[in-house]
Amino acid sequence: MPWYALYTNPRQEKKVSEALNQRGIEAYCPVYTTWVQWSDRKKKVDKPLFTSYVFVKLEEKDRDLVFTVSGIVRYVFWLGKPALIKDAEIEQIRIFLKEITPNALITFQPLDPVQIVEGLLKGKSGVVEHIHKHTLVIRLEQLGLSVKAEVAVGDVMKR
Repeated sequence: MPWYALYTNPRQEKKVSEALNQRGIEAYCPVYTTWVQWSDRKKKVDKPLFTSYVFVKLEEKDRDLVFTVSGIVRYVFWLGKPALIKDAEIEQIRIFLKEITPNALITFQPLDPVQIVEGLLKGKSGVVEHIHKHTLVIRLEQLGLSVKAEVAVGDVMKR
């Protein structure tokens, strides 16, 4: 049986996956654990790796069964046909998520020493000056300037 990608309503990925599994349809919503900061507290939460996407494994003839679950918008199509995802690709996602530890999703603090490991400034080191959501302002002493950088896992690491 092939895997298919479903497009879901925003923030419905985990609920859709759970509902599909309860109905006997094999569904997979890859999630990772990260810290979320609210105004009054900080909490560990599981977030979908792919926002608004869930994978399902079923026979071609059973594709319409997924629409008995609310929150599903449509199948993802490629060249006019539902996109097929190989078992090996799903397995690679599972392996990737096992290798990520909560420590890999580092929460940076002001004055943390960091090194840029990807991009144009690869190899440069500096200090975190300011943080706003997923954006860091890093002071690069070697260049005598501050850089505003979108941070992705693996782009910047603590020294």
